[in-house]
Amino acid sequence: MYVAAVLIYDGMWAFDFGVAVEVWGIDRTDAGGPAFELRRCSVDCDTVDGDSGFSVRATHDLDGLRTADLILAPGRNDDTAPVDPRITDALREAVDRGVPVVGMCGGAFTLAQAGILNGRRATTHWLLIDRMRELFPAVRVEPEDLYIEDHGIWTSAGTASLIDLCLHLVRITQGAKAATLIAHRMVTPPHRSGNQRPYIDTPLPPDHQTPDPLTTVIDWAKANLQQRLTDRQLAEMAHMSERTFTRRFTQTTGATPQQWLRHQRLLQAQHLLESTHLSIQTVALRTGFGSPALFRRHFTTHFSTTPTAYRREFQDSPDED
Repeated sequence: MYVAAVLIYDGMWAFDFGVAVEVWGIDRTDAGGPAFELRRCSVDCDTVDGDSGFSVRATHDLDGLRTADLILAPGRNDDTAPVDPRITDALREAVDRGVPVVGMCGGAFTLAQAGILNGRRATTHWLLIDRMRELFPAVRVEPEDLYIEDHGIWTSAGTASLIDLCLHLVRITQGAKAATLIAHRMVTPPHRSGNQRPYIDTPLPPDHQTPDPLTTVIDWAKANLQQRLTDRQLAEMAHMSERTFTRRFTQTTGATPQQWLRHQRLLQAQHLLESTHLSIQTVALRTGFGSPALFRRHFTTHFSTTPTAYRREFQDSPDED
């Protein structure tokens, strides 16, 4: 069973704690979801008071972190307030053991106080970026990313991007099928790409009578990922100049056309690796990467594992080629 442990402390944000509960604290095994244990860990196993008048009873003290597979640190109503040194010690010990640690939005400040973000890339809510840079100059703050991983330490931007990060963590540990199941139960897209600008992954037409040409192109591209798709070709299909098409596409999806295509191809590759016996070469061709070498490079960069290792871990009753 996969064990996630969320640190709980006075003033923590209700949303951050709620996302941890929604993703790892609900039993979905009856629907084919993975088995999770969510531990609520506080100093001395105390009950804590959240930011909005709610209280949370701990299930474990900080020793509960020692055997967890993942540790999450929520943001607080005063993210710059001093953190109990027992918590920062526990976080440093977890990093030394190689346990993934997550700073949930403003929770990045908790990780920074522990010193484990020094020299690492990190992000947080855009309203807190300048404060993070001021207080922790040793942290390499990236202002636009939805979430960032640097040597097993994860940080996320504001609100919805925390959901993105948590679903991504399920995806890389339990597989795309599990992440999609949880996302559907949460009524949220299973995967988004881009940055902290508002966008949607697959825009819908504004009405049924006059489909948006951008939506038509996106739908066609998703059905033809095996082809070599250029910005010029897609722009011509949308009856736009390449410059106008790229600008509108990026405004709508939060990613350039080629970034979006790469994400869609990787998602399709996940599905094929999980559900078929297709060779790596065939998967590379079907998803539009062309060569197995290019496919392996992009897959490994994005998911921190090779296609072969991912298939071995997550293949589920595959069909024969």
